[in-house]
Amino acid sequence: MRVIELIIDEEQEFSGIEAISIVDKPAIQEDFIALSKQDKVQLADVDTDKRILMGAALIPNKNIYRQDSEEEEGYYIYFSEETVKKASELFLIEGNQNKSTLEHQAELSGLSVVESWIVEDEVHDKSRKYGLEMPVGTWMVSMKVNNESVWQDYVKTGAVKGFSIEGYFSEAVSLSVSEGVELKSFSDYPDSVKNNAKRALKWAEENGWGSCGTGVGKQRANQLANGEAISLATIKRMYSYLSRHAPDLDSSKSYEDGCGKLMYDAWGGKSALSWAKTRISREENMSDLTEEEAQFVLSKLETIIANKLNELKS
Repeated sequence: MRVIELIIDEEQEFSGIEAISIVDKPAIQEDFIALSKQDKVQLADVDTDKRILMGAALIPNKNIYRQDSEEEEGYYIYFSEETVKKASELFLIEGNQNKSTLEHQAELSGLSVVESWIVEDEVHDKSRKYGLEMPVGTWMVSMKVNNESVWQDYVKTGAVKGFSIEGYFSEAVSLSVSEGVELKSFSDYPDSVKNNAKRALKWAEENGWGSCGTGVGKQRANQLANGEAISLATIKRMYSYLSRHAPDLDSSKSYEDGCGKLMYDAWGGKSALSWAKTRISREENMSDLTEEEAQFVLSKLETIIANKLNELKS
């Protein structure tokens, strides 16, 4: 069964979350993703007098089953911690705090998100006080309900049980995995990858990014510089980016020469290309090899990659 990572592509005209819906059952509408009724996702009545509700808007790395029509095979979608955090930030930046719907259909007035945060501690997070046990990386919101009809007819009666996001996302990559298999992440990339990212960030801090890169590229630089674990889907995007943009280094030898060298290092540089290729090959093609066979194949791959990089450099 396919597993698709959804991402925010800031180069697209529409990307991110436009509204938060209060829902009872899952709903999907054409051209956007509507998520709801995930395990443990529920509303907490924080303050009856003030009419404030709390709940999870988006949970990272959680496989969510979807089926677009009866004829099509079902599949899973998920969001990385990086995407969840970015979605929460863009929601506020775009000023969508007052946009809400009922069951992804009727637009509502009088509902406002008054708090928004990412769970950073499974024990001491504010949500624990209200019985909401969400994993680290979850986007939590508190919503003020000033709509009398919504409060009496839907919240008080229990007709709505959770929040659900409405937004536009792009597909990063489709994987084929079995249900229940946890998505792997890796942080074993070499120090040279981290150093390339750090170098790009330092230069940008002192000189600015200018028109170079998107938010995704800048986030990737911070992620690599900090040595954070990244998913196989992200590694594939790294390899794709670095392969496509390798020719940029012909005209951009330094950070002063346009965006090529700066953004290439922000994505980890040449050493990241080599590491990503090796990691992808190991995960996808070597599951049945012995350790000795795998090491032999890897050594051959490293030689091929090194030769190709030398060709590009020359």
